[in-house]
Amino acid sequence: MRLLLAWLLVAGTASAQERTFNDPFIDRLAGEWTLTRQIRGKEVENAVRAEWVLNHQFLQVHMIDSVQPPAYEALIYIGYQQDTQRYVVHWLDVYGGKGSAIGYGKRSGDSIEVAFQYDDGPFYNTLTWDTLGQGWTFKMESVDKEGKRKLFAIDTLRKK
Repeated sequence: MRLLLAWLLVAGTASAQERTFNDPFIDRLAGEWTLTRQIRGKEVENAVRAEWVLNHQFLQVHMIDSVQPPAYEALIYIGYQQDTQRYVVHWLDVYGGKGSAIGYGKRSGDSIEVAFQYDDGPFYNTLTWDTLGQGWTFKMESVDKEGKRKLFAIDTLRKK
């Protein structure tokens, strides 16, 4: 019986290790970044640190406002659902449960458009890798009552 339990434990561990999320595209986001956000006519700066967590299943992106005390902070978890062939993004920030959301997106070229469904309508965040500049742009858009997208903010990330 002990031998069977030991074998099941080892087999389960090996199986879990084989299912790690390896994505060279998302891996480009790992590391430390300076984020410049254009939002509502203002410019703000955040420090960003992204690292693999939870058995390499998610890239955790920690954003924090550069001013003290920070006005904004977020933890974003980016993973992948093999069965649906889409990215899953968990967004948690200082606005609490009302603002937390799970978004889904698919990659097209050097971009992933993530759609979050809120009670007041969809919200889009398009993550685009800039091959020449070696950085990222996050374009955030809300949707108005007529169904048209409206720019909410643009983040530009550059390696520290």
